[in-house]
Amino acid sequence: MDRPAAYKFHQGDRTLPFAASEYDARLAGLRAAMDEAGVSACVLTSMHNIAYYSGFLYCAFGRPYALVVTETDSVTVSAGIDAAQPWRRSHGDNITYTDWARNNYWRAILSITGQGGVIGYEADHLSVAQRELLEDWLEPVVTIDIAPATMQQRMHKSPAEIALIRQGAQVADVGGYAIRDAISVGAREIDVAMAGRDAMELEIAKRFPQAEYRDTWVWFQSGINTDGAHNPVTSRRIERGDILSLNTFPMISGYYTALERTLFAGEVDAASLKIWEANVAAHEYGMSLLKPGASCAQVTEAINGLLAERDLLQYRTFGYGHSFGVMSHYYGREAGLELREDVDTVLEPGMVISMEPMLTIPEGQPGAGGYREHDILVITEDGAENITGYPYGPASNVIG
Repeated sequence: MDRPAAYKFHQGDRTLPFAASEYDARLAGLRAAMDEAGVSACVLTSMHNIAYYSGFLYCAFGRPYALVVTETDSVTVSAGIDAAQPWRRSHGDNITYTDWARNNYWRAILSITGQGGVIGYEADHLSVAQRELLEDWLEPVVTIDIAPATMQQRMHKSPAEIALIRQGAQVADVGGYAIRDAISVGAREIDVAMAGRDAMELEIAKRFPQAEYRDTWVWFQSGINTDGAHNPVTSRRIERGDILSLNTFPMISGYYTALERTLFAGEVDAASLKIWEANVAAHEYGMSLLKPGASCAQVTEAINGLLAERDLLQYRTFGYGHSFGVMSHYYGREAGLELREDVDTVLEPGMVISMEPMLTIPEGQPGAGGYREHDILVITEDGAENITGYPYGPASNVIG
């Protein structure tokens, strides 16, 4: 029996998150960066870049995947276990590699790139082992890290991307209201979180009936569990007077949006209210600073100043915001657009960024807990549009 190293398995109707013209424009941008760097072929391996340039969001499960882009071709390379699903969700061509022999993945890539070229790759994603195999199989004249150029491209959103992100923000609000309705003294974090997740998944299915549904999640934290922004859900039961943290994350075709709010169960004590109001002040001040021409570092330093005046800067937990797009809690990040002291990127129309100040007061001190608000803003020609609708602050979020 002839068992091929790779083959084409194309069946069913193709369905993508965006029109073909959107992917053609993204690929044109990538090819322009390739031309400037002298790259003959890109071997992209990250979930975010493969999804950005092709529409296909892979499920690795220990297997490698790729998108190979040349001057004329764009081909996803996927494992046989997925059959024709990658082709149905890819812009361009698709090749399936088999498990019949080791390194059939690289044989498939080689069939597109040939040997001896100038190969672009993602230095922040390709493992050391796979990098060595790239050298062995493709025998490039030179390899060039194309990841910074792809990140710069992803930071600037198209109108189609902004439209999808806008819907994602609305879905996040739906999850927020479902969580609010589920909060009660004695309820477990996990039960409240599931209410928000289920509401968002149903809303996504209603808005995007042709999509694939995966990865939407909620972090709902209470009491001491609010001290970290990414603390997982537990079975802790809510107690009256608890600080609560609502965090909804709808995922639509690889695109991440978020809503994060501080709440209190039943009542809020005076010390906690003072910290909460200070964080809300930082949030509102930060949002007012997001406009074209402002640098990430400048915005950060200005908010630092406000918190320092209130003797709270030492409780700041992380940067004040980040870019949005093809990203998740386990893949993707546009690190060039984060509100931190060491990022000098200047805000431009078409960028999408959050404002999310967080203060964590240690246990044993008055007002202990983690305080966090999070809104998503689209940078416009003369300012920014806030696309988050769920209200923030003590007037709306003392529940019960």
